[in-house]
Amino acid sequence: MAHQVINTDQAPSAIGPYSQAIKAGDFIYVSGQLPLVPSTMEFISNDIADQTKQSLLNIQAILAAGNATLEDVVKVNIFLKDMNDFAKMNEVYGQFFNTNKPARAAVQVGKLPKDALVEIEAVAFCG
Repeated sequence: MAHQVINTDQAPSAIGPYSQAIKAGDFIYVSGQLPLVPSTMEFISNDIADQTKQSLLNIQAILAAGNATLEDVVKVNIFLKDMNDFAKMNEVYGQFFNTNKPARAAVQVGKLPKDALVEIEAVAFCG
């Protein structure tokens, strides 16, 4: 099956040997998005709510580059530095996924790249 690399300057560039997203068949697989501001490649702030919002805005921009929206998302994985941030993250997350509620996992991890508070990845169905 052929696949297509999705890349946009409206989201942070990859900080390693990976693509922002890959479209394969009817699915778009969005790589984990850190809360980096695309123009500066710096964190939006050190607040979990701000970081969650920025990560989701980055996903939204990548999906748009692949002609998809958050409404197309079917699965989300959220990686938190501290599970005590879950409620604040969840509040912001709910603002982005208020009608479409994809399947989701949220886990605490030992450490995230650049010492982020959150990293979010998504899979969208565009069939």
